[in-house]
Amino acid sequence: MVPQLVEIGECGMVSGMTAKVLKDVLERVETWPEEAQAELAEIALEIDAGLAGGVYHATPAELEGIDRGLKAAREGRFATDKDVEAVFAKHRRA
Repeated sequence: MVPQLVEIGECGMVSGMTAKVLKDVLERVETWPEEAQAELAEIALEIDAGLAGGVYHATPAELEGIDRGLKAAREGRFATDKDVEAVFAKHRRA
């Protein structure tokens, strides 16, 4: 099966997404490692909760990360512009 190409807009969102494309992607997801499947399920549940007006409850790990970030901010530890650009360059789509 050849994957269907979809256009990625400037903001990184998929345009022209159809139920067929979603169905095809979800079929491929079944072949992903369990950890990747769990990550996608978590993201989908967050989106669903947001659409349903639900309240998101951060996990203990997320709360610990927030606390670390707030502590670093209080201590004045911030990434430089150069650090941020390096991360973006590493993860930016070619």
